[in-house]
Amino acid sequence: MDKVKEIVAEINKGNPKPIYFLMGEEPYYIDRISQYIAENVLTEDEKGFNQMVLYGKETSVDEVVANAKRFPMMAQYQVVIVKEAQHLSRTIENLVAYAENPQPTTILVLCYKYKKLDKRKKLYKTITKSGELFESKKLYENQVADWVRRTLASKKYKISPKSCVMLVEFLGTDLSKISNELDKLTLIVPSTTEITPELIEEHIGISKDFNNFELKKAIGERNVKKASRIIDYFAQNPKDNPFVVTVTLLNTFFTQLLQYHGLNDHSPGNVAKVLGVNPYFVNEYVVAAKNYPMKRVSGVISSLRTLDLKSKGVGANNMAQADLLKELLTEII
Repeated sequence: MDKVKEIVAEINKGNPKPIYFLMGEEPYYIDRISQYIAENVLTEDEKGFNQMVLYGKETSVDEVVANAKRFPMMAQYQVVIVKEAQHLSRTIENLVAYAENPQPTTILVLCYKYKKLDKRKKLYKTITKSGELFESKKLYENQVADWVRRTLASKKYKISPKSCVMLVEFLGTDLSKISNELDKLTLIVPSTTEITPELIEEHIGISKDFNNFELKKAIGERNVKKASRIIDYFAQNPKDNPFVVTVTLLNTFFTQLLQYHGLNDHSPGNVAKVLGVNPYFVNEYVVAAKNYPMKRVSGVISSLRTLDLKSKGVGANNMAQADLLKELLTEII
């Protein structure tokens, strides 16, 4: 995120690089940077003659270079954006000659999603010297909640830890998808407001009471009644609550609980750091550790792996999600 701000700041100062090679597993920042360049380098009048969008599936490196070598018309720069540039991966090294001597009045943007240049190859080294090589790395699940918090903070919003977890659990780690939902929320909710589970339920449609976060908490507390209600809700709404998501989240929880049992230092700060969780949730592990001794935790993890295989048809023939969920609860509690 800091690197993105740095790139934007240099463009705003009037110091754009001749080449922006945007690569990596997380498309969100690649899209944001290329969109910013498309919207802010040229005026609306200049864009007609001086801004071009090419697509990797429909072009070649030679065509990209030929367009990049053109001179702008009645403008300081021309902008050439190559979307889906990863489709040029087999011939991308042919860009070396241009990268060694790029057209100073062209801003060439290559959106190389889901792939990376080989650091050992000449193109990587050349662009590092002559342009901007940006790698957009995929965030781990335990980093996404913090990303949500920081993104909202930049717009003068606060969000509760539980709300962060609900969003990540429901939307996954796709930053573009999460960003779209946050945009909807910030259009409706006044700034300086704290985003609560109630607001998320109302405007995004995620139940604040019947979700994997609440199921995990109920299981940790050995609250059979509450866990059963959530399981029944999941069974009635299988499309919104896929079993694979539930079993994956619980496997992560019990794996972390196994780590917790192995710690010598159970101070909240150390637990949060080692397990990679928000300090707000540390007490859930304290409670669960009392209810599930280390040996029992190992057994639960084994059962969850077996259930995951059953859900994929291994060792069971087309088990209904309702049956899988009931067996899951029985195996754990």
